[in-house]
Amino acid sequence: MNGGDGETSYARNSFLQRKVICLTKSIREEAIRKVYCSKTPRSLVIADLGCSSGPNTFLVVSEVIMAVEKLCRELKHDDESPEYQVLMNDLPGNDFNSIFMSLDLFLEQLSREVEGGIGPCYVSGVPGSFYGRIFPTNTLHFVHSSYSLMWLSQVPEGVENNKGNIYMSSTSPLNVFEAYYEQFQRDFSSFLKCRAQEVVEGGCMVLTFLGRRSDDPSSKECCYIWQLLAMALNEMVAEGIIKEEEMDRFNIPQYTPSPWEVKSEVMKEGSFNIDRLEVSEVHWNPFNDDESYSGDGGYHVAKLMRPVAEPLLASHFGEAIIEEAFCRYERILTSIMSKETRTMFINVSVSMTRTAPS
Repeated sequence: MNGGDGETSYARNSFLQRKVICLTKSIREEAIRKVYCSKTPRSLVIADLGCSSGPNTFLVVSEVIMAVEKLCRELKHDDESPEYQVLMNDLPGNDFNSIFMSLDLFLEQLSREVEGGIGPCYVSGVPGSFYGRIFPTNTLHFVHSSYSLMWLSQVPEGVENNKGNIYMSSTSPLNVFEAYYEQFQRDFSSFLKCRAQEVVEGGCMVLTFLGRRSDDPSSKECCYIWQLLAMALNEMVAEGIIKEEEMDRFNIPQYTPSPWEVKSEVMKEGSFNIDRLEVSEVHWNPFNDDESYSGDGGYHVAKLMRPVAEPLLASHFGEAIIEEAFCRYERILTSIMSKETRTMFINVSVSMTRTAPS
């Protein structure tokens, strides 16, 4: 993601992710109530995986702590609020400095919002890939991740023949779909195995993927947004701005799973029981239902996609093509969205509980 707080930063262009977090609030509240009622821990350990930085960073943590404090009062545990250990995880390149600079303000606001205050809260940053072990054994009570697990640990191997595309597409060869799905299976299986060692029995995980409803991995609901970026890049290839061989070597390390694919991997790994598996959707343009915002949809969608896609494009093609690429992308998006009203991102959310180790 683009760090900092500049015009093209993730922090300034993450309203879509915020809307998705708000859509899945009831799933998290149900899960944390279940954990607290069953474990009543004196020290509640919360991990947010793929926390990024910016206005959304502490949104889920705040929500979880407030839900626990409300539950404590319902159960007449007014004087027994737990202490909170909050573990914020992302890759080492994440802007952790911004997180810690905003920590005091977050804790002050949280204490003001909860009548009587909250229990002690200790926040730590944990840099590292969540596809490996990042926490001690049997320590986590509640794990959350939103819009992170669709990112693969690497571009799948063997997709060199995906010419003219930057992701799975209706024109992609069959082996490309197989390679992407197999990489997702390896990565999500590793994720589940690692968390199975770190989450206590009875602990919960709530995960939200950018995904799809369809069983077809080339469906427009998951691939179209990248196909339109590929159109912009192919225009630049045709005009000699980008070399064709560079375009042919570029692929996005992402997989948008269906509910069945998520469920299948959880059941195969076997350490968690699925409590809820739900699908929701949000418009490509997060301001679509807000009349106070001006500007066309293509402008807003290009802005929200840039913090995500720019680091990938810049590392492969170089910084020089970025402005031109996103100018063309915005134009294409504006044209498409003026004709198609159902331009939606699909979200797959799963809530699961750690079972007793066999």
